[in-house]
Order: sequence, then C-alpha cells, then structure tokens
Amino acid sequence: MPTICWFRRDLRLSDHPALVAAVAQARAADDEVVALYVVDPALWRSAGAPRLAYLAASLRALDEATGGRLVVRHGRAEEVVPRVARETGATSVHVSAATEPYGRRRDDAVEAALGADVRLVRTGCPYAVAPGRLSTGQGGPYRVFTPFRNAWLDHGWHEPAPRPRDVPWATLRGDGVPDAPATDVRLPRAGERAARERWRAFVRDDLAGYDVDRDRPDLDVTSWMSVHLKYGEIHPRTVLADLAEAGRGARGALATSVATYRSEIAWREFHADVLWHSPSAARRSLREVVPADAWATGPEADDAFAAWAQGRTGYPLVDAGMRQLRALGWVHNRVRMVVASFLVKDLHVEWQRGADHFMAWLVDGDVPQNQLNWQWVAGTGRDAAPYFRVFNPVTQGLKFDPSGDYVRRWVPELRDVPGAAVHEPWRLPDGPPHGYPARMVDHKHEREVALRDHARRPG
Repeated sequence: MPTICWFRRDLRLSDHPALVAAVAQARAADDEVVALYVVDPALWRSAGAPRLAYLAASLRALDEATGGRLVVRHGRAEEVVPRVARETGATSVHVSAATEPYGRRRDDAVEAALGADVRLVRTGCPYAVAPGRLSTGQGGPYRVFTPFRNAWLDHGWHEPAPRPRDVPWATLRGDGVPDAPATDVRLPRAGERAARERWRAFVRDDLAGYDVDRDRPDLDVTSWMSVHLKYGEIHPRTVLADLAEAGRGARGALATSVATYRSEIAWREFHADVLWHSPSAARRSLREVVPADAWATGPEADDAFAAWAQGRTGYPLVDAGMRQLRALGWVHNRVRMVVASFLVKDLHVEWQRGADHFMAWLVDGDVPQNQLNWQWVAGTGRDAAPYFRVFNPVTQGLKFDPSGDYVRRWVPELRDVPGAAVHEPWRLPDGPPHGYPARMVDHKHEREVALRDHARRPG
C-alpha cells in the first residue's frame, strides 16, 4: 500500500514536510511513494499564458528530480485523487495545507470524496507561519502590519525540513505535462535547482545592499524570489534560515538589509493571513475609499485602460513598467506601486481591472499577494497606504531611476533622451520624440480629483 504525495504549490523535494511524512509512512510499510500532480482544468483555464508556460517548465524540472516518476493527471482533483488512491491501494494522501479560498474548498471536496478509508494528511503549508495561526490579544485577526510582523517574529518557525534521500518513487501511468500556450514573455529558469542557485547568488552578491538598492529599478539587484516562492520551488523557511545565517553577527548595512528582506517575507505572510480571514478580499475592496460614481466607466475608461496596459500613457516610468510586464512577466516592486497608483488615482479605474491584467501577465501572479498589494496601493485593504498617498510618476522616476536607465531600457522611443530629462519628455525643446505619446492626463489635476472624490466617500 503506497502513499501519495500530492504536489501543488510545493514543486520541490527539499524542505517539504508533507513529502517527509509520505516517505516515512512508505518506508515503514516497505512500500513506495506516488508523486502526483493534478492539472485542474479550472485553474489551468484561468491562468495567464506566462504562468502556464512557467508551470509546465517547473513540472518538467520536478519530473527530472524524481527520476521521471512524476505522475501528472488531468481532471478535477476530487475525482482524480480518489481514482489514483483506488488504483494504487493507497490509504493516505499527503499534502501541504492549502490556504487560499479555492484551495481550501478543493481540499475539503477531495477529503469528502476519499471517504473514511483514505486519509488526507495535511502537513505544513506554503508559509513560514500558517495563515490564521496568529491572533491579537483580543483573539481577532491582525489588521495592521507592524503588530502582525512583531507577533510573527515572536512566534517563529520551524527549521527547514531535511530532504529525503533515496525516495522509493512509484511508477504509475500519467497523462503528461500539458502543452502550455505560446508566449513571447522571456521566462526565468524554472525548478528547485534554479531557485536555490538564484537565491544563493542574491545572498552572495546583492543582499548587503538590499535595504538601499531595493527601490532602484535601474539596478538589477532584486532577488526575483517571488516567482520561485509562488510555485513553492523554495520554501520561505529556507529563505529565512539563510537570512538568519547571513545576519549572524552582522552589523551595519548587512544587518539592516537582512531585517528589511525578512520584513518583505512578513508582508507576504500578512497578505496571506488577511485573505485567510477575509476570502472576499480577492475580489472586493475591504473598505470603500470613494463613492461609486467616482470610478471611470464606459468607452473612455476602456480606452484609458488600454493605453495604460500597452505602456502608452505618456508618463515614461509608467510606460516602462507596463512594457517590462509584457516582456518579462515581472515588474520591479517599486514600479508596480507606481503603475497601480496611476491606474487607480490618475485614471480612476477600479483596482480589480488592474489586478486582473497583472494576473494575466505576471509569472509570479499569486492571489493573496497580487490582490492585496493592489488593495494596498488603492487604499482599500488592511493597513493600506492612505488614499491621499498618490504616487507622482515623475518624482518617483527622478528619485529611483535618477539617470533614466530603466526607462530607456524599456521605452525605445526615449533612448536618445539623455539623463533625467527622460522622465519629462514633454519639457524637451521639441516635445516628446517621434512615436512617443503625449501625456494622456495631467497628474496634478487628476490627483486633486482623486482627493476630492475621497472627501465624498460614504460615511
């Protein structure tokens, strides 16, 4: 009677407690482990082409790591998983606990379909501290990040789980990794090995300057770990353990950068915790910041959204970010905030449209992080930026891309504009270069409109 390890958002073999549990049970029975991945048609249809292409590559990397024994089956999980259990005679299915609304409903349905004879064993989850684990002194969820982070740090987390050696993988027929839609996005290398190599390179070369340089899109010094964390090719526990090692005895810039990066992991876990307690946050604002009639609608709003999505707003930093998104399926975090603020507060388009566009293009598109980060910028989320904080795309560019290198990299029409002048092409003697659009709105005016609308908010 083999055991089943059902892989989901944990496409790795190291630091995988559910796999450790599955292997231990199989060895105790002198049997094998079925490495199962279920291609859920509902999730496959809803994912953008860049994510599907990356997922397919990550699954191929996992298949190689298991010696070609990954069993990929297509269909609804509540039908596929019980069928595999019947085929193999397995009495347990080991998983990392799902924490998002859809995953929790799916796992409940699978558990019911397995019946009394087969256990669904949840061990660990995709986070260092499971969403819903922490509560305030009053017993409720945290609504403010800093107290959450303090409680998260005080709670702590387990050491990384050891990687099982010589796993007795079972051989079972599969349906194969599905062909992903074609995409022109330049994808990073996928898989656990790629994740570990990228993380080690960041710790070695760029961690010490992270606190200072992390907001600079013109410098290629970010970790890119959001992609690997999204698919579970590396666990945040592993990241946190390496940070602790790097920070042991450190002072000055390195110590500050370690603490800053750890706080970014805490933000990721805070957003997962918010979604755990408020599943509707995936689609609905957690608080209203303007009256309903403040949002742009109709053909003009559609045209404005299209210009934003295509990187044709006339604001270089915004356009560079939106073009980077289409080229890489990824955008620098500082620029994500700028482009989101521009859509919501300069173009007055609801955040959900922007979030949907990001999910269609981002390789690291992750529901709690994407939706709650959009709500943060829009001022509608938990501990969000106040609505009156409106990112100025010019001053943001001058501050964080001071020489204009980031803009020139992604907006070829502006490559001959020298230095910081690239951030205000409308001020050039002859206006914007040929082919680059004029500003579609006046930022100062639209900021005033946004603040007036906020003053009219309900309640």
